[in-house]
Amino acid sequence: MDYDKTREVLAAFEREGVRYVIIGAVALNLQGLARATEDLDIFVEPEAANIDRLKAALKSVFQDPHVDEITAEDLLGDYPAIQYIPPEGSFHIDILTRLGEAFSFEDLESERVDFDGLEVTVVTPETLYRMKNATVRLRDKGDAERIRRRFGLEED
Repeated sequence: MDYDKTREVLAAFEREGVRYVIIGAVALNLQGLARATEDLDIFVEPEAANIDRLKAALKSVFQDPHVDEITAEDLLGDYPAIQYIPPEGSFHIDILTRLGEAFSFEDLESERVDFDGLEVTVVTPETLYRMKNATVRLRDKGDAERIRRRFGLEED
């Protein structure tokens, strides 16, 4: 994970007032469970004004005209997920408003945590466990088990 770029993106989200929740491996790290990753996975509130704030935040960090290709229609449609790949580096951002029928932005329990002096919004360990445990990827199943043990959660 590009630590500095991730923090810069999240600071831009905060500055622009983006309604987001961090999920995935970055959420694991913020909850105290180290895991390598090359991307930032986020859920965003599925409304056009929030998508506009998201785009403003990304443009402030990357100065990339391709950010304008992100549309509310993409994130509000039948396949509400996009991957934004900045022009430089190996870092990328997976942006979702819904994960199949299993999770929507409104379903996510979140909390504010410190990320090197920056308060960010991340899924709770319980929600992260449910998300990771509901997949078929072995890596996610392993993450779910680590979360369950670390936080003393009941098995699903």
